[in-house]
Amino acid sequence: MGDERFRRLLEPVYAQALAFARHVSKSASDGDDLFHEALLRALIKLDHLRDEAAFKPWLFRIVISVHRKRCRRAFWKRFVQTSTPAPDSDPATSGDYRVADWSPDAAEAARRARDALASLAPAYREAIVLFEIEGWQVDELATLYGVSASAVKSRLARGRMQLRALYEERHQAVPTLSGETS
Repeated sequence: MGDERFRRLLEPVYAQALAFARHVSKSASDGDDLFHEALLRALIKLDHLRDEAAFKPWLFRIVISVHRKRCRRAFWKRFVQTSTPAPDSDPATSGDYRVADWSPDAAEAARRARDALASLAPAYREAIVLFEIEGWQVDELATLYGVSASAVKSRLARGRMQLRALYEERHQAVPTLSGETS
């Protein structure tokens, strides 16, 4: 019964939740791992979900919780490294699920964006991905995080400022919406 309920609730949000997990992670494979760990946790805790209409924000909170736990763990692993980290895969050869035709320029732009996002603090990265990439509204994010709409707007503004600073520092030019650089 619980498996059927979980499958029914997950089906409409599966692709969006997977995309979110991949975007907040440093690579698609890390995102897949994050997503699967979050799904396991959600399945275990499904009996605690009273309102099925709240499944989407509930699931995203679990993904965020697992992501932050992994970030804390990664912080401490820097002090005691047990193995050599695997290099990130090249988006041009990884078959990114969002873009059908990769050009060398698109692959490089995606790599730079992914690197910049990966450099942000988890709270800023999560908010920017949900708002800018996944299309969530400010009030939805406020509900998800349990904060005011102004707190979400501040988080987004700070994250954008940090992204801009990263682009200026690393690439000496900041892309604009029209495709030009400033």
